[in-house]
Amino acid sequence: MSRTKTILLYVMAASYAGAGFGHLVSPQFFLMIMPPELPEPELLNVISGLAEIVIGVFLLDRRTRPFAALGAIALLIAVFPANLYAAQANVGPEGPGTGAGAANWIRLPFQLVLAAWAWWYTQPEDAQAS
Repeated sequence: MSRTKTILLYVMAASYAGAGFGHLVSPQFFLMIMPPELPEPELLNVISGLAEIVIGVFLLDRRTRPFAALGAIALLIAVFPANLYAAQANVGPEGPGTGAGAANWIRLPFQLVLAAWAWWYTQPEDAQAS
């Protein structure tokens, strides 16, 4: 794996694990961006946080990396409704209506960038690049 790809892998793994711990130790923001119609928001927050931690850890092992990367893509799809709600309700630090407006909308297409980044790690490594 190239040096750049390796560095970006560690950034991705740390980002997912860090966000996952954020869900568990400081759930307030994550609970605010959940659409109100979702049941059991606290449980969903814990599940998504634990999933992010597992993804972050499993990205580091080459044997589990492709599955973890697919898990990251699935998680991005699963949390898209929360990001859409955050944009529509302009959710910020103090709740709906207190966000930065455009910043919440920018997050939506950025999900595609994150999915493409994860997809990169589902691809087999070039034998000559090792």
